[in-house]
Amino acid sequence: MSYLPPQPYPPMPGGVTPLVAYPHPITPPPGYAVLVVAVNRGPYLVPVPTTSRFKIDRQPVPIPGEGVWHIAVPPGPHDVRYTDFLGVPIVTTSVVVQPGAAHHLSFRFGGWRNRVHDGHGTDVTRFGLWSNYSIMLVALAVIVPLCCGGLALVGAFSAAP
Repeated sequence: MSYLPPQPYPPMPGGVTPLVAYPHPITPPPGYAVLVVAVNRGPYLVPVPTTSRFKIDRQPVPIPGEGVWHIAVPPGPHDVRYTDFLGVPIVTTSVVVQPGAAHHLSFRFGGWRNRVHDGHGTDVTRFGLWSNYSIMLVALAVIVPLCCGGLALVGAFSAAP
């Protein structure tokens, strides 16, 4: 499968600081690239971007919420991930960026799995934790029979003469 080459951004006025998220397209400093990160809120009551941390090469990058964010990064390979408030990875991927180009990543927090897609729609998730809803369903499927079965067992032994 062949991909189109990454497209450079048109120039924007003003200086750009590396590893800072901007809500508008930016021109990277000389020798840098732009990582365009799209983040959805997920199906959760509390949106994922507000409770989780976005990190590039283990450095936190403040992304205040859902939407599309533009981040200047140095060229080369990068580890990109969302972690929960304890630092446990929710979804991770790797990206190799070329100087002066825009590289797109779309973080999709879904009802069953958390995934990352590149600008062409290809799933580039290296690790995607199950969503909170699917973890809750699995936990309930295990805990409810244990509790109900345990209560029935205790009731059977206490009722025996």
